[in-house]
Order: sequence, then C-alpha cells, then structure tokens
Amino acid sequence: MLEIGLNHYLVLAAIIFCAGVFSMVSKRNAIGVLIGVELVLNAVNINFVAFGKYSGGNTSIDAQVIALFVIVLAAAEAAVAVAICTNYYRNLNTIDIDRGDAVSG
Repeated sequence: MLEIGLNHYLVLAAIIFCAGVFSMVSKRNAIGVLIGVELVLNAVNINFVAFGKYSGGNTSIDAQVIALFVIVLAAAEAAVAVAICTNYYRNLNTIDIDRGDAVSG
C-alpha cells in the first residue's frame, strides 16, 4: 500500500504554487489575479503543515499556528480585495487590469 510522505505534500504544494503564479501572471482581470494569490497562500499552508507533521516535537503545533495566521491573513486580504475590485468596477465599469491602467495614465 502506498504511504503518503513529505515528498507527496511538497509536490502537491509545488503544483498548486505554480498554478497560482501562472494565474497571477496570465489573467487580465482582477478576480483571476486574486484567485492566484489565494492559491499561492494555500500552497504555503500545505508546506507549513507538512513540515510541521514530519519534523516532530513542538514544531507541529508551531506550524499549525503559523498556518492559521496565514489563513486569517488570506481572509483579510480577500475582504480588502473584494472592496478594491468593487470600487474599481464602479469607477471604470470593468475589472480588466490593463484597461484601467490605460485610463488612469
């Protein structure tokens, strides 16, 4: 039977991180960029919890507490980002990042 080890978690986190970075680079609308940021933060959380689990000792609790802080940070970032996107859409009638840059410049 296959036993899931640290390498499996790290590969999963790397895939999610790459998907997040690709989303941030390739998307033209603000919502797509925000989804990419959330994916990157989730990949970091997977790494924290995996390293905490496989290192033993008090590190497990420390890693889980840090992951909890990252989740709180991501929730606050999402709330602020939704407010910014709403204001952006009200002013420019679009969420296209490139079009907003051309209008303001």
